[in-house]
Amino acid sequence: MKKPGKIKAALLDWLGIPVGLTDTAFWSQIGTTAAGQQVNNETILKLTAVWACSKLISGTISTLPIGIYERTSSGRQAAKDLPLYTIIHDMPNSDSVASVFWEAMISAMLLRGNAFAEKLTVGGRLVGLVFLSNDRLSIQKKQGGGYKYTYYPDGQGSREILESDIFHIPGYSTGGKWGLSVIQYGAGVFGSALAADTAANSTFEKGLSPTVAFSIDRVLTPDQRNEFRTNTSATLKGSINAGESPLLEAGMTAQILSINPKDAQLLESRQFSGEEICRWFLLDPSMVGYGNKVSNWGTGLEQKNISLLTYCLRPILIKVEQHVKKDLMTPAQRVRFYAEYNIEGLLRGDSAARKEFYSSALQNGWMNRNAVAALENQPSIPGGDVYTVQSNLIPIDQLGAANTDSQQLRASLMNFMGIKEVTNETKTSDTI
Repeated sequence: MKKPGKIKAALLDWLGIPVGLTDTAFWSQIGTTAAGQQVNNETILKLTAVWACSKLISGTISTLPIGIYERTSSGRQAAKDLPLYTIIHDMPNSDSVASVFWEAMISAMLLRGNAFAEKLTVGGRLVGLVFLSNDRLSIQKKQGGGYKYTYYPDGQGSREILESDIFHIPGYSTGGKWGLSVIQYGAGVFGSALAADTAANSTFEKGLSPTVAFSIDRVLTPDQRNEFRTNTSATLKGSINAGESPLLEAGMTAQILSINPKDAQLLESRQFSGEEICRWFLLDPSMVGYGNKVSNWGTGLEQKNISLLTYCLRPILIKVEQHVKKDLMTPAQRVRFYAEYNIEGLLRGDSAARKEFYSSALQNGWMNRNAVAALENQPSIPGGDVYTVQSNLIPIDQLGAANTDSQQLRASLMNFMGIKEVTNETKTSDTI
């Protein structure tokens, strides 16, 4: 690998960036300048809208159960004996759990456009996955085809990773191979939001005081200017903070140079920036605290959750499922097995929705009671594997047969309990 020149090496050392990082990683940390602000992976996370959007999406997906299922003649069954099931569902490696791993992967897809992990293999068999940070991964196209992946784990050494050992999931892509970076394409929006935050912080830092220029009818010497600045900094700020009016001497006048925050519409600008950022993540602004005119209760919240799942989460879920099957399974396994998220996990926080969902499943016969018990982490019950339907939904031509069966069952139960059936004749004889 070509070493950086003296100027670049000095600049890297001054910025505190490891010299081992390549050009791609170097410039990714420098970022793009927009609205006078440095826009990169670190700075945009200081924006509350970016933090909330990325955390909501990645956190929600990371807590959804993902598993491996096998196609069977009767439908499907969870392939819990397959090692890949444990890797993606419970623990990708000895140092991490599935929720943390997938949270990092989805965050990388959202912000950087691409998520990378290294496949850990023993004897050609997959035994684990380790997340790879974009900032420490160098990707170079080979002349003969393919790509060379070099990783800098601690900023000092480096190691090459075989392309076959790379697990890559792109985000939004227009080329089919690599995802597009939100940081790069949204630099203008993020830079404006950072500039608005900087202006607001500066305003509060100065005690909401505007920038003031002083004029005097004489020319001051350099010493007099320094003395004036020192006295003004101590006296003027102290007077304002104490609620007193400062005294201007010797014909001195004051003039405000800065724009009033209200006139600059600072609050409106920050509100708009937050909503604009939500559009980059296809997220309803009210889901992260913006847009107070939209209902977050009852059916309004229910429709928002449906929108979140349909337009925001589902494209990412399907992409992960397909890449797990493509990159983590053998050709023979792809024929029998597939990965799938259990989106019913989103219903766990809504007992009424779960009740309605399970009731519909049991009454229409596409789930049994033991399947419901498993989803609720409850033990199975005897006879719970039987599928049931509502008895009043039978075909009309079988109505008489159903009534006959019901009468026979009623007679058998009464006979078993020693109860004599009361008829009209019995009532008449008893009355006489």
